[in-house]
Amino acid sequence: MLSDVTWHALSPADASFFTTAPIVHSYPVDLPVSPERVWQQISSDESLSAWGLGVRLRWTSPVRDIGATREVVLPLRTMSLRERFFRWDEGEGYSFFVEEANRPLFTRFAEDYVIEKIATGARFTWTIAFEPHPRLLRLFKLTDPINKIGFSLTPRAGKRYFAKHP
Repeated sequence: MLSDVTWHALSPADASFFTTAPIVHSYPVDLPVSPERVWQQISSDESLSAWGLGVRLRWTSPVRDIGATREVVLPLRTMSLRERFFRWDEGEGYSFFVEEANRPLFTRFAEDYVIEKIATGARFTWTIAFEPHPRLLRLFKLTDPINKIGFSLTPRAGKRYFAKHP
């Protein structure tokens, strides 16, 4: 899928990074479907690519568990990533960090997906945490309000997806 890409290595992250990273955003969204349905979708071959965001992904490991890997291409090929999963709680969520990216924007980058049962269905919480490359930290801090709005498109797309695909 991504054979023509020059890769830049990022440092690994773990669960503590979601509280210690220079930039962290968390987006909880209540969905009108069961937690099992959310899990089935986010752990599928399509995962977030089905949400209409223009994301393409390909799982690159035979099992989906801790250590699983996948490649992701963001919309308009703006960025390509190689991810490694460090948390896999069947039916409840997962976390991964980016091992490599085609652009040297970040030192570390990680995402966390949590699914909780609520009275009306499921609460899906998507958290992203990143450490920009030191020379870009000031720029990322300045543009953070805009980036935060941009990132919020993902949970809103999830809400639309599950409204159409219960």
